[in-house]
Amino acid sequence: MDLRSILDAFATGALSLDEAEKQVSIHAIEKLGEIAKIDVGRQVRKGIPEIIFAERKEYDDMIRIATAAVKRNGQAVLSRVPKNHVGRVENALRKKGLLVEVGMNSTTLLAADKAFRRKMDGSSIGIVAAGTSDIGVAEEARLVAEAMGCNSIVSYDVGIAGMHRLFPEIKEIVTKRAGAIVVVAGMEGALASVVASMVDVPVIGVPTSIGYGFGANGVAALASMLQSCTLGLAVVNIDNGVGAGAYAASIARKMKK
Repeated sequence: MDLRSILDAFATGALSLDEAEKQVSIHAIEKLGEIAKIDVGRQVRKGIPEIIFAERKEYDDMIRIATAAVKRNGQAVLSRVPKNHVGRVENALRKKGLLVEVGMNSTTLLAADKAFRRKMDGSSIGIVAAGTSDIGVAEEARLVAEAMGCNSIVSYDVGIAGMHRLFPEIKEIVTKRAGAIVVVAGMEGALASVVASMVDVPVIGVPTSIGYGFGANGVAALASMLQSCTLGLAVVNIDNGVGAGAYAASIARKMKK
């Protein structure tokens, strides 16, 4: 029973005050043995679903935690699933009757119960990626925003190596009144500064670990975005599509309200 169901049952008299209090306290945290404590109230409290950081988790633990999270809240995001386990995890969750969306070129999955009806509130964000190698991180942001009920206007492979590709895409994002824009870029990361200089909405820069030589592993992109002289640009950590998607969607949803 989710929190809304508990409150509805209490309001109609189906649950006593004592039973409602007990159910709410149970709802706060769900323990899975000694491996995890799921914050099952986060989606109601913050509008952000359970996000399972799957990197270095055992396969069986990933499935167990994801299944429990979906059972309690209807959906869950699995981030950074080891590449060799993506297909296996997807198939295992589907066999449990869940709907699963895998991000393009990504190791992030969005799992949901077939009966779950996500409330899309009409808010939207823009997501642009500089190169095709950056798409996986951009998709991570898109799936998190979608799980939060926020639509995404996406445009990939619009980096500054061919900047003429960018302008019509930014025009579309602005015309559709996106509440924030996520810019994903590796190498020197210049795309974030360019986009932030052109729009009047918050921009969240995501440096990616695409690069080599002196600025390898995203170091140059991160430094470039942090040193930007363009105002209105916030920066998350290298490859942190989850954080960027959650932040952008939070802004857009608040603006919509």
